[in-house]
Amino acid sequence: MWKRILAYGLLLAAGTMALQWLDYQRLARAHSEQVYVFLIAAGFLVLGVYIGARALGGGKPAPFDGNPQAQAALGISPRELEVLKEIAAGRSNKEIAAKLEVSPNTVKTHVARLYEKLDAKRRTDALRKARELGLMP
Repeated sequence: MWKRILAYGLLLAAGTMALQWLDYQRLARAHSEQVYVFLIAAGFLVLGVYIGARALGGGKPAPFDGNPQAQAALGISPRELEVLKEIAAGRSNKEIAAKLEVSPNTVKTHVARLYEKLDAKRRTDALRKARELGLMP
């Protein structure tokens, strides 16, 4: 019984494939011009995207160096720069202290020195000036 059902199923599948193939042949003959136009348009689309990506892609951007000249001119220590990066990440003084394994008072001292060196009154001012100077990306 299963063999008969399988045979009928295969016969129906083969018939359906034959009808679909004939329908495709009729469609390809009746609308061959549109098929060719579509293929040419698709080819130009792919070519345009490729050329655009190559022309506008540029290259790899230069790695961020943190402007060591400005850092030295302002006298910003590496530890203060770490604190500045943590401030940019939006962390509080307590979170920065826990991450850098120092006391919160030490973080407050670093932040106060950063404010002085960057001539800032708030964290946002310090970050803005640090970005203007190229200390932060």
